[in-house]
Amino acid sequence: MTSPAGPAPTDGHVRASARARKGCKRRGWPLERRRPGLVTFVLDRLSEAYGTPTRQPCSDATSELVLTILSQHTSDVNAERAFKELRGRFHTWQEIEDAPVEGVAAAIVSGGLALQKAPRIQAALRYIRDRRGDHSLEFLASMPPLLARDWLTEIPGVGPKTASVVLLFCFGMPLMPVDTHVERVSRRIGLIAAGTSVVEAHERFLEFIPQERMLEAHVGLITHGRRTCYARAPACGRCPVAERCRYFDPKAP
Repeated sequence: MTSPAGPAPTDGHVRASARARKGCKRRGWPLERRRPGLVTFVLDRLSEAYGTPTRQPCSDATSELVLTILSQHTSDVNAERAFKELRGRFHTWQEIEDAPVEGVAAAIVSGGLALQKAPRIQAALRYIRDRRGDHSLEFLASMPPLLARDWLTEIPGVGPKTASVVLLFCFGMPLMPVDTHVERVSRRIGLIAAGTSVVEAHERFLEFIPQERMLEAHVGLITHGRRTCYARAPACGRCPVAERCRYFDPKAP
């Protein structure tokens, strides 16, 4: 399999990226070069170990947004089960928005934290409809990636990770969703500095991950975190990137 080619950078993306880099510099982030060849080495080794992903068809961006909200603090299996039950009980987004919050919570209880996620889903749907006149997010496909991410993060309860998931998987936009696995693995290897916050990490990745390999990097780092680089007792003895990992060897090149 080959990694998907993301959209070509646009003027808006370049301008927004430049603003992000200036913001990084103001906050004291060094804009040093990555260690020579480290990114290519890591991505190549992860792809050899776990395969190279391809972007699968996305039904619609609003479904992806709701599913991503449901996936917070639970497994993919539970989130997908909750989403299926939600859409089985309510046939339109408007029905979900208008339903009593208790009814939405009951429909998604299998996904966990239903009392928190139900009002969050309804608030997101309400925000989209108020701004756009309907619940469709397909208009985001024509926006520069960082501006599209900014639009989504204006939705109550939607952060850069959720927004980046929607835009990466639905539209192939070169944005990096930073979850716990991506954060942990990247810090250990030395792709991002130890003091970088999760919010800041979303900007840092845009500096050094090639746009056409963003999905590959995201899926590879997550898979590595789940299968090898565990939070506790990582399996360094069979790690495909150990020779250049600063956690395994603080002096790694």
